[in-house]
Amino acid sequence: MRKRIDVLYIDDEDNNLNSFKAALRKEFKVQTAMDAEEGLVLAKTYEFQVVIADQRMPGMTGVEFFEKLVEINPDPIRILLTGYSDISSVIDAINRGEVYRFIDKPWNIEQIKNAILNAAEIFDARKQLKEKNTRLQKLHSEMNQFVYSLSHELRGPLMSISGISKLAKMEVSDPGIIEYFEMIDSATLKLDDFIYKMLDFYRSTKIENKVVAINFNGILDQLLAEYKTKWNLAGIELFVAIEQEESFHSDESKIRVILNNLFSNAFKFQKDEPGKWIKIDINANQETAVIQISDNGIGIEDRHKDDVFNLFHRATQRNVGSGLGLYMVKESIEQLKGKVELNSTPGNGTEVLVHLPNLLDL
Repeated sequence: MRKRIDVLYIDDEDNNLNSFKAALRKEFKVQTAMDAEEGLVLAKTYEFQVVIADQRMPGMTGVEFFEKLVEINPDPIRILLTGYSDISSVIDAINRGEVYRFIDKPWNIEQIKNAILNAAEIFDARKQLKEKNTRLQKLHSEMNQFVYSLSHELRGPLMSISGISKLAKMEVSDPGIIEYFEMIDSATLKLDDFIYKMLDFYRSTKIENKVVAINFNGILDQLLAEYKTKWNLAGIELFVAIEQEESFHSDESKIRVILNNLFSNAFKFQKDEPGKWIKIDINANQETAVIQISDNGIGIEDRHKDDVFNLFHRATQRNVGSGLGLYMVKESIEQLKGKVELNSTPGNGTEVLVHLPNLLDL
């Protein structure tokens, strides 16, 4: 059973106050005020779900009262009583006082009762929504802290393990022991890559766009340097072509997510034969950026093409992917208001075409 609804009624006519309280005091917790100033004092002191005010009052009209009430406490649902037809007062009430409902005087007790009940339901729904939003903000803050911890507290020790393993390999000559250290290197690299994927997943799906000027040449130079350190690209011919003579604005971290995962797929799903290549073509102007990444790898079968952008879907039995890459690509592109096209032929390679708009124009 819900507790009784707290109602504040302001009217300069004593008879109206008394009849209102007498008629509704058994169903609602009613407090009354003779003028707007007294009503504002009560609104500062008590938590009302519903506030009802007469429009015509000396000193301050109902609309003016509600306007001040919104500044003091915007939560109560507001109902205005009008004893005459005045369109300008109605407009003022909507624009300035954010009034929920109008009731003509003389009011009907059932009409008032239903209006209070409906208004209280709205109050409760807004309160619950506010509490959930507060909870979501807290969870978002905690998630940010978790991601920071994931990045620094886990990746740091992993890099230390990898570094110590590399030093240890230089101190031994036994092939069996060296193989053990290489297994350690492989495991730490795989775990670090997964952590990196988790960070990318968070950036691409949970963080709002941060629009900045994009320098595709600078981004690609940095990423390619990282790729050459991370992977053995000696057997793959890289073709990179970037045309950007005009400014283009977007979210750099999400563009990095797109490039990282598309290049990673192009590298990991190569055929075990000579003649491997990966092409990166970027054309950007003041309106759009078109990113094209293609390869001559194993390709994707037709039955998987509709699902490759789904979470944790794998289009091959190769145990080299987490099933997150293309999902993050899709999520990042959607948040950047762009679109993606995929063309692939089994045995002949894959081409992914990404169209991104300039976010300053949206």
